[in-house]
Amino acid sequence: MNSINKLSVIALVVLMLAACDSTDLDLQDSPNAVTPERAGVNDLYNNIQLTFSNIFFEVAGRGTTPGSAARMYNMGSFNYSAATQPTDFNALWFNVYSNLLPDIDALDAIALENGFDVHTGTAKIMKAWALMSVVDVLGDVPYSEAGQGVEVISPKADDGAAVYQAAVDLLDAAISQLTGTSAPAPAFDNFYGGDVAKWITLANTLKFRAAVTKRLVDPAGASAALGITDLIDDPSEDFQFNFGSQRVNPNSRHSMYNNHYETGDGDYLSNYYMWLLASEKEISEGITLRDPRASYYFYRKVEKTAEQDLTTYSCHFSIEPTQDAQPDHWKSVDPRLPYCIVSNDGYSGRDHGNGEGTPPDGAIRTSYGLYPGGGQFDDATFSDTRQSGTSGGLGQGIEPILLSSFVNFMKAEVAIANGDAATGRTEVEAGIRASMAKVEGFEDLVSALMATSIETRTGTGTVKELFGISPEDVEEYVSFVLAEYDAAGSDDERLDVAMKEYYIALWGNGLEAYNMYRRTGKPANMQPALETSVGEFATSFFLPDVHVNRNANATQKEITERVFWDDGSADVN
Repeated sequence: MNSINKLSVIALVVLMLAACDSTDLDLQDSPNAVTPERAGVNDLYNNIQLTFSNIFFEVAGRGTTPGSAARMYNMGSFNYSAATQPTDFNALWFNVYSNLLPDIDALDAIALENGFDVHTGTAKIMKAWALMSVVDVLGDVPYSEAGQGVEVISPKADDGAAVYQAAVDLLDAAISQLTGTSAPAPAFDNFYGGDVAKWITLANTLKFRAAVTKRLVDPAGASAALGITDLIDDPSEDFQFNFGSQRVNPNSRHSMYNNHYETGDGDYLSNYYMWLLASEKEISEGITLRDPRASYYFYRKVEKTAEQDLTTYSCHFSIEPTQDAQPDHWKSVDPRLPYCIVSNDGYSGRDHGNGEGTPPDGAIRTSYGLYPGGGQFDDATFSDTRQSGTSGGLGQGIEPILLSSFVNFMKAEVAIANGDAATGRTEVEAGIRASMAKVEGFEDLVSALMATSIETRTGTGTVKELFGISPEDVEEYVSFVLAEYDAAGSDDERLDVAMKEYYIALWGNGLEAYNMYRRTGKPANMQPALETSVGEFATSFFLPDVHVNRNANATQKEITERVFWDDGSADVN
């Protein structure tokens, strides 16, 4: 597993709390001593990293609204208008405009005067990502007039395209500032351990991401971005926030682990997303190919999902989970779409748009697995994950913000859109292999379990041998996907194959899934909502009411308004 420090979050919090609260900038102090300005800089930088992680969680992490709209996570409302409220992104707004941006401004004021270019350059990169992500979710937002205090009490909203350009300008400035610098690194860098070259690579990759995101309105820009050579292309360069395993004082664990591995029932997982890995790929009638990552993504609590007490189900159109009750409007999308449960082999979540009440189903509800949240690896022991935080990887997961596999699939998207099927095929294969390797690396968190010898109905061996990713598994999976790609009769069909694999590799990053879906409308067999009266798809979300209610220049928007880069050409529902 690519992790800078097992106790990374603990160290981050401790450093932040221990840093001196001083603004004494006396330059007569020894440059080698732990001076007040150094402590102040690192204090601010640590808080920026923590705030940045919180921002990712609000727009892309477990259970977020963008990820739910994209069916990565469950949407527990019967229609889109009820699934999101103006209060949903209040925390996001607070973290961006009250925490991140002011902290970065304060950091600039202290650090630039004293030559801390690594601190300020890397902070600009985090600021750029945050600005683009706020636009991706909300559309037009304040920037040029934001953060001016009493000078501008009600900052006007800037066009989303202008905010995106400002973010790209920040990335260029960061690259310039970091290139060739000899400034000291932050005392603690949760992302790259002070490796400036990797931060520069990230900045270039974020410029590439911005160009791909805008592909529909600027296809030439996306094509030109393929010429950027310094991109994240190795797991050691992956942009991820690393969590610790401490339960309290502070709780440094991943939110997925906190959600399913304490005492509560936890979120419902998305039936559609689990189905993609468990049994969507059909080798022949009745024979399916199981994604090797399924045992890492999800943990099943029961062996037979369809043989439980009827009081544990809330299927909406039936009392028990029978495929015969599949709603008619699903059949034209894909008649194999699972209804109520994924299958009878333990995967139990909820269908898209199921707003039923909650039955006593905590004992059968599928949990988040080992990747990316540091939960349990599914070794077919079918135990309850609600064990007060004592099982699996103890929450030592990651937030997968921008991984090398994501870059492969974005390259594939642009190549296919340009009619370059051969390059698209190459990048799809590379993306699958990179994703498999990333996920397999999480075995380090449960190495003792993976080495345990067991006997099952199908054979005897170690947990790794019987349930883990093997080279043979990867080759079989890659061969199946490439055969689908080669059999595709059009670029649109090839794009569907490619984006389905991107969607699977994105597990844990609902924002990129939401962006990709709005750009491409893929996967084409996305599970519709249970009811036909679901309303129009949420192509963006309500502005936070803490902004609308307090800003004289702000007016609420509709969730059907598209962000600037969405031209409406993709078929989304």
